[in-house]
Amino acid sequence: MSAPLISALAALGFLATVVVIASVRRSETQKAIGALSRETRQRDAAHRTVDTRPEGTPTPSGREIELEARRVRSTAVVTSRSGPPTAWRPPDSDVLGATRRHFLNRSIIGFFAIGLSGFGAAAIAFLWPKLGGGFGSEIRVGNVSELIQEIRDNNGFLYKPEGRMWITEYPENALDKAKATYSPAELTGMEAGLIALYQKCPHLGCRVPSCNTSQWFECQCHGSQYNRVGEKKGGPAPRGMDRFAMTVAGDVLSVDTGSVILGPPIGTNTTGQEAEGPHCAGAAEH
Repeated sequence: MSAPLISALAALGFLATVVVIASVRRSETQKAIGALSRETRQRDAAHRTVDTRPEGTPTPSGREIELEARRVRSTAVVTSRSGPPTAWRPPDSDVLGATRRHFLNRSIIGFFAIGLSGFGAAAIAFLWPKLGGGFGSEIRVGNVSELIQEIRDNNGFLYKPEGRMWITEYPENALDKAKATYSPAELTGMEAGLIALYQKCPHLGCRVPSCNTSQWFECQCHGSQYNRVGEKKGGPAPRGMDRFAMTVAGDVLSVDTGSVILGPPIGTNTTGQEAEGPHCAGAAEH
């Protein structure tokens, strides 16, 4: 996964988190402060009680009022009531309005949380390596002897779509030069006579096709050219074709498509293979 895409995902997640935090703080703020409507103020004024205390009596503190209310509650006697039931009074519209606001705020926050959870799960699923086979995992390609025969039957090139890779023969007489150039993960397959190349061109990522006439790989996008083992021969590519780590157990070749090895530097030519016929794209640079 490219670094710009990872940065974009991180920025998007950060912005979503900021929005959720802002919504929560706004909700909490609305619970504590706010302006009363004119109707509410008028209703409160109409229900205010008249102070009947004698003049000069000091105003009790809040603590004194609370203690007196507690004393009255503790000494109150519950008596049975008789007579007609109390008339029903509709609930305060301001209370209902506040309840609706709280419900909507919590719903918005809930939807944000669900959205972030889905986004996070999708990002993790995209970044997590595949464990069940296919590209991104280790693929059992087949028996070495059968693969070599299949390559020869297909005019020197064998494409495996499940691994997005080309399988070609690596000549035995080039192994001495290969040991001075390639890593052990590549040499394991080369010593068995095979190499696994990633299909993408190192220049701009186009899928590189084979050219039956030249017996090279030749990119149709910008003309980059590579010999049969993926070493660069011409065009704007910055290196040879990338390849995968290989293992051989008995006669079975396995390719780890989750481990991409950068292609050899420009000028690498272990096989000495030149074009064997007309080119399919571009012109070779020597």
